[in-house]
Amino acid sequence: MSIVTLNRDKLIQNFNFLQKLFSENNIEWSVVTKVLCGNETFLKEVLSLPIDEFCDSRISNLEKIKVLSPNSQTVYIKPVPLTFVEDILSYADVSFNTEINTLKLISQKAVSINTVHKTVIMIEMGELREGVVRERLLDFFAKVKDLPSIKIVGIGTNLTCMNGVLPDYGKMKELYECRNEVEKMFGIDIAYISGGASVAIPLIMSGEMPEYINHFRVGETLFFGTNVYDHSDIEGMCQDVFKLHAEIIEIKEKPNIPEGKLGYNLTGEKKDFSVEPKNSTSKRAIIDVGLLEMNLKDLKPIDESLKIVGGSSDMLVLDIEDAHRNYKVGDFITFNINYMGLLSLMNSDYVEKKTGKTGREQLNPA
Repeated sequence: MSIVTLNRDKLIQNFNFLQKLFSENNIEWSVVTKVLCGNETFLKEVLSLPIDEFCDSRISNLEKIKVLSPNSQTVYIKPVPLTFVEDILSYADVSFNTEINTLKLISQKAVSINTVHKTVIMIEMGELREGVVRERLLDFFAKVKDLPSIKIVGIGTNLTCMNGVLPDYGKMKELYECRNEVEKMFGIDIAYISGGASVAIPLIMSGEMPEYINHFRVGETLFFGTNVYDHSDIEGMCQDVFKLHAEIIEIKEKPNIPEGKLGYNLTGEKKDFSVEPKNSTSKRAIIDVGLLEMNLKDLKPIDESLKIVGGSSDMLVLDIEDAHRNYKVGDFITFNINYMGLLSLMNSDYVEKKTGKTGREQLNPA
């Protein structure tokens, strides 16, 4: 049995930290919920926070948000697939767009149901993921600015997620200049410059964020208290809102070196045990979670005396020889997890999800 827990108090602490930071800098922000993978237990906790805009990259997750909180503004934060246009109009109040033909289809469908759909135009700023290239931006706006039932409410950019391009003052100024060029050329007002994700928060804290950047989209820093810019912890925020608890299903004293001819394991790795002392043994615990649920590099035992030895699709092996306590079968080992670890765990139907004031629910199934 394995369980992911959410600590409600620590989530609120992180939210209040960010709310104060953004408020002091006249920045509006929205919560990115995609790491929760539409889990209703955790979504309810996030939707109870005093904020009314939520972003996700899966339309099914936005649908759940609309059911749980009909008055919240929902934002689809990647270019809209043509096959999802009708769903976007049903469950997303705002969508990010980069394709002229997609916006034309959204316009046609919006006209047919007598609604106005808001959009943010994403601009390529060097990350080489989604975005209209700057040299074609004015031509792009010329073709979409007058589409019926479409309201362009902002421009934005994405950085860091794929190639690691970091935000800086120059990138943010360039985004601002894009907004100015469009407004001057076409005589339109664009309310929001959405230049910020979690990775740009340190620029606010250091005073390097230009005051004209007025919208942020935040997921990782809210949930993990992380300075994504350099992977450090932000003082005053909690890094352990989420934890993994996995049950011990076997404890045995075993050799440290496998017996037999070694080939490749299921991940394609051929292990080398040449540095291990011959005939050495250690006390090992098998834990009820495995590679099917997450990558082992994305978790770390809270008890630092435990050592991850390896794992297979549905089991994790720990060396507990030097453990600080006397573990037994049926005990739960608690792990800190990072963003990608949580994303994997939330995608697994084999992992339970629990929440509470402290995050420490009764872990034994009985």
